[in-house]
Amino acid sequence: MKVEYRLFLWLGVFFVVMSGIYGFWNGWTELAGPVALLLSSFLAFMVAFYIWYTGRHIGLRPEDDADGEIHQFEGDYGFFSPHSWQPLFVGFTAALCFAGLAIGWWLFIIGASLGVFALIGWTFEYWHGEHSL
Repeated sequence: MKVEYRLFLWLGVFFVVMSGIYGFWNGWTELAGPVALLLSSFLAFMVAFYIWYTGRHIGLRPEDDADGEIHQFEGDYGFFSPHSWQPLFVGFTAALCFAGLAIGWWLFIIGASLGVFALIGWTFEYWHGEHSL
């Protein structure tokens, strides 16, 4: 986890430096930008600390081994449906909802109503219980 915590550590340092530069550049007349950048640096430091602390307690991962092999990180990546049409229906209803924001609320309501059925169909696609679809 060396790479991850160093990435967030350098990101926090970058935000601190940019906060000072931004504040100096505008003459400290508006404080929203420097404060937002400073808070972003605190968030990056917090994530870096968490990753560093967690990495100390779980030990080395296969990615941390410079001489690591592919077979060291084999495992289950999940189940992905090879022939599902449901994501297409969910995407179509999402497109209807976004078009409804530009065209009219009536189209958004139609898209959201159809989206509920598409999402239920996608969720219970492989349900083989008493109440299967």
